[in-house]
Amino acid sequence: MVVATMPKRVRAARPDFVSLSASTESLKQRKRVNKNKKKNWNKHSDINDIEKYLDDVRHEQRTTGGLLSEKSDNALFFLDARQPEDTEANVAESVPRKKKRKPSRPLKIDLILQHDSKIPPPKDILAYQQPNAKKLRRIAQKAEQLAAKKTVTRRQKALLKRQQVDRVAEKETTKLYNPNREYYDIWEQNTKDSADHWYLQQTGKKPVKRPEKLKERPSALPAVEVIAPGGSYNPDFFSHQALLKDAHEVEVKKKKEEDKIERQLAVRREDTATEETILQEQVEGLVEEEDDAASIEEEEDDVATGGIVLAQKKTERQRKKEKAEKIKEHKLLSDRRKAGLQQQLFQLRSIKSSIKHQEQKTKDKQKLREAEKEAQKSQPRRLGRLRFQPQDMEVQLSHELSSSLRQLKPEGSVLKDRFKSFQKRNLIEPRERAKFKRRLKLKYVEKRAFREIS
Repeated sequence: MVVATMPKRVRAARPDFVSLSASTESLKQRKRVNKNKKKNWNKHSDINDIEKYLDDVRHEQRTTGGLLSEKSDNALFFLDARQPEDTEANVAESVPRKKKRKPSRPLKIDLILQHDSKIPPPKDILAYQQPNAKKLRRIAQKAEQLAAKKTVTRRQKALLKRQQVDRVAEKETTKLYNPNREYYDIWEQNTKDSADHWYLQQTGKKPVKRPEKLKERPSALPAVEVIAPGGSYNPDFFSHQALLKDAHEVEVKKKKEEDKIERQLAVRREDTATEETILQEQVEGLVEEEDDAASIEEEEDDVATGGIVLAQKKTERQRKKEKAEKIKEHKLLSDRRKAGLQQQLFQLRSIKSSIKHQEQKTKDKQKLREAEKEAQKSQPRRLGRLRFQPQDMEVQLSHELSSSLRQLKPEGSVLKDRFKSFQKRNLIEPRERAKFKRRLKLKYVEKRAFREIS
């Protein structure tokens, strides 16, 4: 009865007390787990004590730089060899006191950035590795072998040549630098007009050298060509007639070219087929078969006999005769050559005159070539696949001339005139308008309104 009156906390503290939960746990059936499978190892095994131990080990490594059990006594303890306090006080009384300064502490921002762990960082394996180590070792061995043989490779020769060129360039650049020259402020607002090469080079004021080709014009023609006096709104009679004559010549030339093309494409009467020509084509090749067979047999006989003749061996007498004839021919040629050289001595005057004549001909050809070059400067060049087609002449006939500028009818287009001028002066290539090519066929659909009407 005493036990029943005791409070619950006192009863639970007693060693002989058995709680209801403990009794129920013992009554429960133990769960059977297959420990052979790896997925059940962490699930049904208590590893809290192992994790706690590993956490303690990591803490020791971070704070002390390793396990305390593995460290020596010298690393853990030190010998305090300081003097006692009374002696220090006596020394302090005899020596005058100096004002103590506060020790300089590091800033908080520096302390935050410091590494708080005493574990050394792991070694970087890549830092000890060298890319292409085997290849470099092989190259070094080969270089040692070549050095022992005292031979120089092509690459080394090229490097030596390049070093010599670089040294020459360095000397040229050092010549430009002179420490005794005047000081220039490159950030100065007012630019200095100086012809000093060093100043212009350093400040970037020196302009880029333009190539000589840029100075040449692509064509000698003016940008705007003045029309002939016959093209005026109130021209003189003779000048207008001269302009009409030029336009007439242009049209005649075009007509001739068109007629020439028509003649080339026209069918001749001789080429037209008749009954006789048709019969001749049908009979062709039937009559001459027997003659061809006979001629082929004769040729075969000739080849057979010729082969027998070529197969005969030359005698020694024939060979000697041929050799003597060859020597005789060579001797005749050498004699003729010598005679010709001797004869040239008596022809010095004629040779000199021929040389002068030849030089004069070459000079004339050079002049003609230069004249052609000058003429070509004012002619359009072939810049693309198309040739330049000149614009049609804008001419008014005699009955179309107006009596005043107010009644004048404008002809041509300013835009087309400028476009043709660019082509004529070789600024742009001749072009033709792009042709529209329909990709898909048109589809005709009858609408409802159209059906009603029809």
